[in-house]
Amino acid sequence: MAVRAQFENSNEIGVFSLLTNSYCLVAVGGSENFYSVFEGELGDVIPVIHTTIAGCRIIGRLCVGNKNGLLVPNTTTDQELQHIRNSLPEKVAVQRVEERLSALGNVIVCNDYVALVHPDIDRETEEIIADVLGVEVFRQTIADQVLVGSYCSLSNQGGIVHPRTSIQDQDELSSLLQIPLVAGTVNRGSDVIGAGCVVNDWCAFAGMDTTSTELSVMESIFKLQDAQPTAIVNEMRDSLVDTYS
Repeated sequence: MAVRAQFENSNEIGVFSLLTNSYCLVAVGGSENFYSVFEGELGDVIPVIHTTIAGCRIIGRLCVGNKNGLLVPNTTTDQELQHIRNSLPEKVAVQRVEERLSALGNVIVCNDYVALVHPDIDRETEEIIADVLGVEVFRQTIADQVLVGSYCSLSNQGGIVHPRTSIQDQDELSSLLQIPLVAGTVNRGSDVIGAGCVVNDWCAFAGMDTTSTELSVMESIFKLQDAQPTAIVNEMRDSLVDTYS
């Protein structure tokens, strides 16, 4: 289900965290309350990793990832990279990217199968995205905004885009991504969707200001009402039972 959270006094939790189906990154230095919200929802299923990127806490805007991989900007220190590599599940590939548009979270949005990217991103970066994240890459704008990562939030079930996205654009994006899309807002009318919420296939987190209407839109488009990571949990239970039996 969708849960509200706040990082220090900020509702832009997508700036300070990154959520995928196989791991979650959160910025260091927030209140315990912020972490406990994530730990409470995710702790049993996927690792919640505390880190900085290039010494900054705005990790959700600087890196981008899915269950297959994680891309970080080339300003990431060796120590940070090592810490992230050690904490992530083994099958997740981590790669530094030499890219002029270094706030990767602002210029790329992806789920486990497709990625939308800023129209001016390097050809080389596009290949790395396809390679490391295992996705098809499309150069797109959302409501004429080039920062696709800021104005859109995707999971494998659905997506929310900038409220001014025309129906025609929504249809076009929807058929590219092969998932239903809805134009919406977070944090009581904010159109910066990517910064205001994070989502994966079974739960979503949005800023404290998010209204119940916005939350219910999130729950229905991301199909979160009855979504629990049951498949994952059952799988884990089975493997535990096997080990002990």
